[in-house]
Amino acid sequence: MSADDLPAMQLDTSIRPHNYYRNAVEKHWDPHEIDLEADLEGVAELPGPAFEGLKQSLALFGAGEESVTEDLAPLAVVLEDVEDQMFITTQLYEESKHVDFFDRYWREVVHPEEKRRGQDLSSPTDERWFNEPYDELFERNDRAMARLLDEDTPENRAKAHCHYHLTIEGILAQTGYYGLTLAYGETEPALPDLPGLVEGLKLVRSDEGRHVGFGMAKLKQLVSSGEVDPDLLRETVDTLVPLVQESLTHGDGASSEAGPGLSPSDLADYAYSKHQQRMRQITTASETIPDVEELTEIEA
Repeated sequence: MSADDLPAMQLDTSIRPHNYYRNAVEKHWDPHEIDLEADLEGVAELPGPAFEGLKQSLALFGAGEESVTEDLAPLAVVLEDVEDQMFITTQLYEESKHVDFFDRYWREVVHPEEKRRGQDLSSPTDERWFNEPYDELFERNDRAMARLLDEDTPENRAKAHCHYHLTIEGILAQTGYYGLTLAYGETEPALPDLPGLVEGLKLVRSDEGRHVGFGMAKLKQLVSSGEVDPDLLRETVDTLVPLVQESLTHGDGASSEAGPGLSPSDLADYAYSKHQQRMRQITTASETIPDVEELTEIEA
C-alpha cells in the first residue's frame, strides 16, 4: 500500500514542526538532575571580578529566558496547525525549564559562594546586572509578539519571528551560551571548570536549536510564498543587532579583549557569522534549513 492509499490521520508526521516536537520529547531533561557539586569548588577559584562577571552572565540569561517564556504565548494563539501548536507547547515548557536551571544555579552555587566570601546574598533580578540596550531589546520583542494579537499579518509574523527566534534566541542567547561554554569548559586553562554549568548550557543550547530552526522555517515559508519581502527580515534584524552587541559587551564579564575566554570581538564575530549563515538559508531558494539533528548539535 502506497502512502497515497493510507487513510487520513490527525497528524502529519512528515513535516518539520512535528519532527521538532518529537525531537523535544525524545531529548527531555530535568534541570534538577544536573550535578552542581563540582561547580561549588570551581567558583571558589574565581577572582572577584570574574565571579561578578559570571553572576552578571547568569542574571542576563536567566532574565532573558524568563522574558521569552512570557512573550511566546501570542504565537501559540495565532498558529493554526496542530503540529505547530504541539511544537510551541514544547518550546514553552523548555523555556520554563531554562528559567528553572538558572534560578537553581543561583540558589545552589552562587549564594553558597557569596556566603563563603562573606558577601551579602545577591539577587539575579537586581537592576545592576542589566543595561538599557538589553532592556530595549526585550521590550521590542514583547511588542512584536503582542502585536500578533491585534493584527495577525504575514509581515507581523515575520517581524515576531525575527525578534524572537532569529535575534534573541539565534544571536544573543546562542552566542552568549557559546562563550560561557568555552570559558568554563575544559578548553580554557585560565578559568576553572564548571561542569554543571556547561552541561546545563549544552542542554539549553540543544533546545534553542529547535526553537531557532522553527522560526527559520516559518520565515523561509513566508519568503518563498511571496507573502513577505526578504528585505523586511534583513531590515528588522539589522535594527536589533546593535542592541545585541551592546548587551553582549555590557559589564566586566569573565572575559575581555586581553583576558581569558572569548573576547567581546570574538563573540561579535561568532554572532555575525551565524546570523549571515541563517539569513542565507532563509532567503536563498537553493539553500535549505538544516535538519533537526544538525540544528541541535553542540559544536566546539
